[in-house]
Amino acid sequence: MMKRRWPLAAALCFLGGAGSAETVAVDLELVIAVDVSYSMEMEELRVQRAGYVEAFRSQEVIKALRGGPRGRIAVTYVEWGGKAVQVVPWTLLHDAASAREFAETLQRQPLRRIAFTSISNTLAVGRTLFRASPFRTSRRVIDISGDGPNNAGAPAPLARNNTIATGITIDGLPVMLRSAPDTASIADLDVYYRECVIGGPGSFLLKVKHIDEFAAAILAKLVIEISGLKVSRYGLDEPKPSPVQYGQPYNCFIGEELQERSIGR
Repeated sequence: MMKRRWPLAAALCFLGGAGSAETVAVDLELVIAVDVSYSMEMEELRVQRAGYVEAFRSQEVIKALRGGPRGRIAVTYVEWGGKAVQVVPWTLLHDAASAREFAETLQRQPLRRIAFTSISNTLAVGRTLFRASPFRTSRRVIDISGDGPNNAGAPAPLARNNTIATGITIDGLPVMLRSAPDTASIADLDVYYRECVIGGPGSFLLKVKHIDEFAAAILAKLVIEISGLKVSRYGLDEPKPSPVQYGQPYNCFIGEELQERSIGR
């Protein structure tokens, strides 16, 4: 029992004591928001979860979190569909042991599925989580992955604007595994995320087009976010697209329109 109590006691001392109301300064507060809507296949959910588990066990992530000015970050893991559920609470990561313990906690959580796709509700929950966080930093990021456009709650651009207005950056991981879009998905999801979802200082996206790309994309995105590396908001290897011509803006309501059409059938 003493071996189990010592890490807890050390953590409490590190945080300022069990009864301390003082917030802890970190290099980054990161909300990882992962799509578990019914449009995601169970195998995709398993591979996606495994990608995050392995990333937090990796030397690349551990090196990135130790490389900051304070050498520590705070992370919470959220799964979302029409609503968002906090699966792993705010956790302080400061070394290999704490990062791997976070990974093990995540691995033990049951897989779930949640109906609908509300990017806007998820961003609202992210803002709430930051307000309740026991940490403080100048860098707050919501890392949101998804395989379809917003189809429930407030419009995604409204939630995006409300979020970045508070100083939060939104990064995207559009999941584009289907060769042909169905009634709830779109072929240019990466463009949708770029135009309607991501935003804030240093925001960027990486896309996943094959299930085998999940792990590498998740690892690359986490390392960039934790390290604070500067990349193009269009991704690591994507050229900046041609400007949209005046009078032809991107339709950020496409998800709501697809949902309306499916109801009317």
